[in-house]
Amino acid sequence: MTVQQVAQAVDTAVVRVRETRQKLRSPVRVPRGELVPDPEKLAGRWAALLTEWQRIAAHLAASGAGVYDGDQDETGSAWAREREERRTTALRDHAAWTEQRREERDGLRAELWLSAAAGRRIRAAAARAGLTPHEVLAQLAERVAVDDDGAVSVAPFTPGRTAGLSEER
Repeated sequence: MTVQQVAQAVDTAVVRVRETRQKLRSPVRVPRGELVPDPEKLAGRWAALLTEWQRIAAHLAASGAGVYDGDQDETGSAWAREREERRTTALRDHAAWTEQRREERDGLRAELWLSAAAGRRIRAAAARAGLTPHEVLAQLAERVAVDDDGAVSVAPFTPGRTAGLSEER
């Protein structure tokens, strides 16, 4: 951007700041719809833009350059890097959150009532393995196999703290 374009951006921001502040002080309230921004947020954004345009104008005046080059603006470049890092982090966090929600949807949480005899056997197996009954049942469920005819089976196993099964719960 040239010095004149930056000056025009400063002038535009000054006008917008004045207009949004007047609207905030106005006793007449415009009904807010889906596409109508919050007046306070809008005023804050214009004030921030004005501050940034003024900073860029001061940078151009101090450097004597006729055209703004973001690569020559240490402050602007640092802010751009920080903004990009925040954006990247937010996108990564959102992707992780989405994946976690997907995993939770795919999981199954159930309340199970067993007969007294079955409950005693599960509690005894859990005690021998140093696990809770829930952990033993989770390991049992992890090993369930269903054949083509729909028959359900579990191969014999010894419950225990094995990587990837009971430690995730």
